[in-house]
Amino acid sequence: MLVGINRFFKAPRDRVFAAFTETDLFQQWWGPKTFSCPVAELDPRPGGVFHAEMLSSEGNTHVIDGIFREVSPPSRLVFTWAWQQGDYMNLENLVTLEFIAVEGGTELRLTHETLADEHAREQHSQGWSSSFDCLEEQLEKGNNP
Repeated sequence: MLVGINRFFKAPRDRVFAAFTETDLFQQWWGPKTFSCPVAELDPRPGGVFHAEMLSSEGNTHVIDGIFREVSPPSRLVFTWAWQQGDYMNLENLVTLEFIAVEGGTELRLTHETLADEHAREQHSQGWSSSFDCLEEQLEKGNNP
């Protein structure tokens, strides 16, 4: 199963790319609405670490670990994704992000594949969509990212 989402952002491609690769910028927006990202470690190079800890408004921590497989600034990121708790613990998925410069901004194409089942597909689709809403708000503030 996979999730595929295309999203337009009114920001230059290098700025949107940086939001996924620079830890301090990433922490400003990462996660669905009502979540924060108090801990993140990003080493955007092939073999480098992808680690994010999201904190829900209810106080629950959700941890994702992965490894960057491909890093092609500012056009493409590919990394593994594995939850560190819950029903899908340690089931490795693959995330591909393509950053395409278009008039007036950037088109972001997400593919999140090898999801376990339809329930996982629905949850990840909702999570990514809400997270992209948070990224859009951050980009519109005119601050970094």
